[in-house]
Amino acid sequence: MGEKKQHVYIIGSKGIPAKYGGFETFVEKLTEYQSNEKIQYHVACMAENSAKSGIDGPDFEYNGAKCFNVAVPNIGPARAIYYDIAALKQAIRLAEDNQDHQPIFYILACRIGPFIGKLKQQISNLNGKLFVNPDGHEWKREKWSYPVRRYWKHSERLMVKHADLLICDSQTIEKYIRNDYRRYHPKTTYIAYGTDLEKSKLTASSPTVQAWFTQKKVQPNNYYLVVGRFVPENNYETMIQEFMQSETKKDFVLITNVEQNKFYDRLKKQTQFDQDPRIKFVGTVYDQELLKYIRQQAFAYLHGHEVGGTNPSLLEALAMTKLNMLLDVGFNREVGEDRALYWQKEAGSLKNQIHEVEGNINRLFETTAPTNPIAERFCWDYVIDKYEEHLGG
Repeated sequence: MGEKKQHVYIIGSKGIPAKYGGFETFVEKLTEYQSNEKIQYHVACMAENSAKSGIDGPDFEYNGAKCFNVAVPNIGPARAIYYDIAALKQAIRLAEDNQDHQPIFYILACRIGPFIGKLKQQISNLNGKLFVNPDGHEWKREKWSYPVRRYWKHSERLMVKHADLLICDSQTIEKYIRNDYRRYHPKTTYIAYGTDLEKSKLTASSPTVQAWFTQKKVQPNNYYLVVGRFVPENNYETMIQEFMQSETKKDFVLITNVEQNKFYDRLKKQTQFDQDPRIKFVGTVYDQELLKYIRQQAFAYLHGHEVGGTNPSLLEALAMTKLNMLLDVGFNREVGEDRALYWQKEAGSLKNQIHEVEGNINRLFETTAPTNPIAERFCWDYVIDKYEEHLGG
């Protein structure tokens, strides 16, 4: 008889192979970097996501993980909730049929709190455990209406209440969970999100590099860069207004998707950024090698995210970009430490910082911390080792 496997069911990502997205990339890396052979991962995948990778049928193997497809009807905003519930029910059935020994069900994000009580009972009947990644402050996002925000907060509370362990990818989120929900005595741990530390394989003479810089009319080392979702809580309005008021001759390159975006139209009306030739919305970049190269060639990276846990785009910037200028909130400070500069949302803060860095750039690099915490705390090898300590049974 071989050694008993620890079966771990992962719910809440769109699935693997990963095309994009923070949780999808995490699941990809978790399975790719697996070193503990006692763990058997089972990954719920959205059927349409698998189809995009040319995979059909009810199940398949990828990176040693047993993946199962879940068909999700197109029912609007409630799709994600439907998907998580359907995936968890399917995972519980699989664990039951396989007679898994003390399975772990790891749910990414807090979408299904109102439904978790009954499902937790079924997990307990299997001698299983419920682990949850609470993600970030989803209930603070401006894109949600007030009733939806209330749902998110209520759902988060119930997920915290029923979880056997909450794995937080931000120390700020862990502190918030412990304080706001202390009546439930939540058991928490902190495991960071990871990032790729290898520099781009591309060079200045690579055709894709030359094509992109020529087409976008951008000069290497002559632009400030931002990469991220185009949503209000990432403080694009503040960054654009402050940049426009600055006297920098450099460009502001925004890698983000603004198609059919009401926020984009509102921002254009408020700031008239389209009148400033330095502001360049260049669309999205899915080629990861090219994106790394663009980060490496930026004069500085601007980061305005203030909702959510450890942000993948921030980790990538800290690993790749020479100078990082971050909004001064706990999420960003815990990652950037003394490797970055920090600005406030108050008028003039970022504008003045832009003038300051351009006037003192040599002295700035002399005084910036020489060691890179990204290499130690956020490399995928280290992150996955930490996960295996908790998931290995």
